Amino acid sequence: MLPKELVRFKERGKQITILTAWDSLSSAIVEAAGADVVLVGDSLAMFVHGHTTTLPVTLEQMLHHAQAVGRGFNKQKDQQPLLVCDLPFLSYQCGEDKAVAAAGSLLKNSCTAAVKLEGAEPEVISVIERLIRMGIPVMGHLGLTPQSIHNLGYRRQAEDKIEQEKLINQALEIESIGCFALVLEHIPSTVASRLRNILKIPVIGIGAGDDCDGQVRVTADLLGLTEKQPPFAKPLINIRELSIEVLKNWVDQRSNQKQSPTTKASQQESDY
Repeated sequence: MLPKELVRFKERGKQITILTAWDSLSSAIVEAAGADVVLVGDSLAMFVHGHTTTLPVTLEQMLHHAQAVGRGFNKQKDQQPLLVCDLPFLSYQCGEDKAVAAAGSLLKNSCTAAVKLEGAEPEVISVIERLIRMGIPVMGHLGLTPQSIHNLGYRRQAEDKIEQEKLINQALEIESIGCFALVLEHIPSTVASRLRNILKIPVIGIGAGDDCDGQVRVTADLLGLTEKQPPFAKPLINIRELSIEVLKNWVDQRSNQKQSPTTKASQQESDY
């Protein structure tokens, strides 16, 4: 699927579903579930690599995961979900040339068809414009931007009128320079709803209310694989606890099983 098809989804009133994946196993699952878009998000820095923020993950690691995700798709190429990959911290903040090289390497060496980057500061706008001119589709991201944690924290954004108007103006600029979609994270639902009606490109919410053109979620959060989830991504099932319980039962059974020397020898032979 091409990025521009998401605009057609919005025009038809079709809700867009985006789920994250980080390896071939998770990508096969979300593809089978019917997600329109699969995002290789830099949140994998936290639940895959064990970091406390998204900042440490590198471009090389994002490429590694994007390649694994691509290998997990089972459908024919034209029926596969759109694969979008986050540009990690410092891969686009240091100038246009570095950003083009980073985004280009993802598209050239994996199934990635578009990149996502955070913010709408003048420097970021220049980067987005350059990427799009070079033929690299871009998804924008405003509101809570995790790469700016040291400035913004993890609190909800655009709480007052001034910040709301600033965000709306940034969203309009994101659209005007050619982004094919915009993620709004952890902002008031009234602002997201307003932008959905103003913008022609899809507004994708995460903690931004239901009145959006689509929703994106971290798959590990929805499945209850992570110990803690944000308030806007409650688990649909607690696979972590279920897995611990099942595996603990297996470990306990094996640990408590007593075998005679003869039984052990027979068991060893049957294992080969």
